[in-house]
Amino acid sequence: MATVTSLNPYSGEKIETHKKHTKTEIASILKKANDRFYSWRETSIEERKKLLHAAASELKKNADEYAEMITREMGKPISQATAEVEKCAWVCEYYAETAEKHLANEIIKTDAEKSYVSYEPLGVILAIMPWNYPFWQVFRFAAPALMAGNVPVLKHASNVFGSALNIEKVFQRAGYPNHCFSTLLVGSDAIEDIIENPIVKAVTLTGSGPAGAAVAATAGKHIKKTVLELGGNNSLVVLKDCDMEATLNSCVQARFQNTGQSCIAGKRLLVDASIAEEFIEKLLVKVRELKSGDPTNQETYIGTLAREDLAKDLETQVNDSLDAGAQLRIGGKRQGAYFEPTVLSNVTPKMTVFKEETFGPVLAVTTFDSIDEAIELSNNSKFGLGVSVFTKNVEAAEKLAYRFDEGAVFINELVKSDPRLPFGGVKESGYGRELSEHGIREFVNRKTIYINK
Repeated sequence: MATVTSLNPYSGEKIETHKKHTKTEIASILKKANDRFYSWRETSIEERKKLLHAAASELKKNADEYAEMITREMGKPISQATAEVEKCAWVCEYYAETAEKHLANEIIKTDAEKSYVSYEPLGVILAIMPWNYPFWQVFRFAAPALMAGNVPVLKHASNVFGSALNIEKVFQRAGYPNHCFSTLLVGSDAIEDIIENPIVKAVTLTGSGPAGAAVAATAGKHIKKTVLELGGNNSLVVLKDCDMEATLNSCVQARFQNTGQSCIAGKRLLVDASIAEEFIEKLLVKVRELKSGDPTNQETYIGTLAREDLAKDLETQVNDSLDAGAQLRIGGKRQGAYFEPTVLSNVTPKMTVFKEETFGPVLAVTTFDSIDEAIELSNNSKFGLGVSVFTKNVEAAEKLAYRFDEGAVFINELVKSDPRLPFGGVKESGYGRELSEHGIREFVNRKTIYINK
């Protein structure tokens, strides 16, 4: 029987060996999920609300337990892992309180005596999720899916199988009926067959562009709905009239939280040339203050990357850019899975750290002379997840928001996900939306009801 052994990226120690599910076990799990769907969809919104609130309570009560596994499996600093679990409780509470409104029948006046749109569940939804936010990525899908009456089945990244099983435990402890939420312990080689199974009605994926393309191709062949949240190469656009101290703090957080392993991290710093050197010097002071080390230490802000191969890939991207003329201002060194917080200046659009997504603590700095040039630089990317603009002239920035080819524009704030706002991108950052009323309506049948007497 095939197995997967998870390793602590900080210590290198073995955590646990998990047995992968066989084809027979996969078929059984999917069948049980499908059988559960037909009773789950009949439950009242009040019952679903009660259970999701119970899940939120479980997350809060045992946040330390769940956070500890996140930190062990992928190296996230423990304080950030705890915050991630607590944010999952928030999204559960949000949908418990708002789902009824989001899913209410939409009355439409026509020639009929009565006509409306009904939002009804689809069935078993496959979620293919990454390791960088092993709890949050799952809960921001699962909470609305369950409230809509769907039954989620999770295929998590192989290095965070412990967290995947813990998520299943959350729903079990909250009192959900068996098989309302299930975990498949499988590798990427099993995904195509799972998508092709008639039981699976739709697929959501958060991950890389190649993974998204492969999933969309398979799902499309079988006419199944997909939502894709893929990579990002977000820019931080710093105008000369910004509040420098507040902007510096936001930029550091945007790039270096979660050790830079985030699709919505601010990876490209675009700063007005007239303030660039002053801004960079002050930025370097703040980056030097970031505490690296043991991710189980509450004071640690920079942990390791989730795997050593990821750190090696980042090292290659940095070295390629240095060879092309970028200037190393701080960092640049790798030790195992650890990569130093790094800032590169003199970065041009032809360099690797500008063109590609850097999934780690590396910030690429490029200067501009006008707002038109800043927008052109920002849009010079195959990705389109989000952009942050920092300026005291908020009205002018708001008028320019439409010119950014992004799923989100945040003014004087880092790009972040919020249960109340739709989340997703354009271009190679994917399609569809998660969170808010838009997210809960992705995996429903928008059924037209037309009545005449």
